[in-house]
Amino acid sequence: MGESVLKYTFSLCFKIKSYQMKNKKTTQLVDKTYKLKNGMTPLSYTIPSRNTRRYPLMHFDEETNTNRALRYARNQKSPFEDEQDGNFILEPVIFEDGMLFVPKTNPVLQQFLYYHPLNGMLFEEVDNEKDAEQQMEEINYEVDALIEARQMQIEQLEMVFRVLFGKDPSKYSTAEIKRDVLIYAKSQSKNFLDVINDPMLKIEANVHKFFASNILIFKNGTKEVWFNTPSNKKKMMNIPFDSDPYTAVAVYLQSDEGIDALKLLETNL
Repeated sequence: MGESVLKYTFSLCFKIKSYQMKNKKTTQLVDKTYKLKNGMTPLSYTIPSRNTRRYPLMHFDEETNTNRALRYARNQKSPFEDEQDGNFILEPVIFEDGMLFVPKTNPVLQQFLYYHPLNGMLFEEVDNEKDAEQQMEEINYEVDALIEARQMQIEQLEMVFRVLFGKDPSKYSTAEIKRDVLIYAKSQSKNFLDVINDPMLKIEANVHKFFASNILIFKNGTKEVWFNTPSNKKKMMNIPFDSDPYTAVAVYLQSDEGIDALKLLETNL
C-alpha cells in the first residue's frame, strides 16, 4: 500500500515538473528601437558608453548593495565591467537622426541601454503601443475640447476669451472670438478643458471685467489692487510675489475676507 502511494507520488511530481518545464516562459529576444526624447533629431548623437570620472555610468545593484560600473563592449556577454574579461573592444553608441536600432542579435547593447543612467531622461525605448495610446488620448482631448468650444454660447465664449487671453471681448467681433477660442482649444486641448471646468472661471472672468470697467485698478505696477468706485478709493489687497494678479484677485474675492468686496464690485459693474 505504502509503496504504491510512493510510486504514484513520484509519478505525479514528474508529470507536474514536465508540464512546468514545457510551459516555462523564456525571455524572447526581439529587435528594439530607441529614440532621443523631446523630439530631438540631430544628425548624430553619441551617448557615453563607458564609466569615466567625467561621465559616471553606474548601476546600483539592490541584491549586493553596490554600484556596478557599466561599459559597452561588443565582444563581451555582459554590460557590467566586473563581468567582462580584459580583452574588451569598445564601441560608440550613436543615435542617427534621433534614432538607434538594436537587433536581437546584440542583447548586450540592449542590456547596456536598459541600465544606462540616461535611459528615460535623454532617450527611451520606442513602444508603439504606448505611443498609440498617448496619441489616442491627445486626439480625444482635442475632439472633446473642440466640441465644447463649438457648443458655447457667446456669453460663455466671452468669459473664456477674457480668461485665456486677458483681453476685452467687446473690442473684438464674435467671429474673431470664436476663431481664437477654437484655435486655442485645438492647440492646447487639455488646458482648455481644465479652464472651462474650473469653478474659478466665472469669478476670474468677472475680475477681468472689473479691471476693464476701471472699478478696480493696479498701482505700483501690478503689486497693489485698489478700489476705484465712486464711494471707495481704498486699497483692496497686495498681490503675492510671483502670482498671476488676476488669479490672485479671484482667489481673494472667493475668500471670507473678500466676499463683501465682491458684492460691492458686482453692484458697481
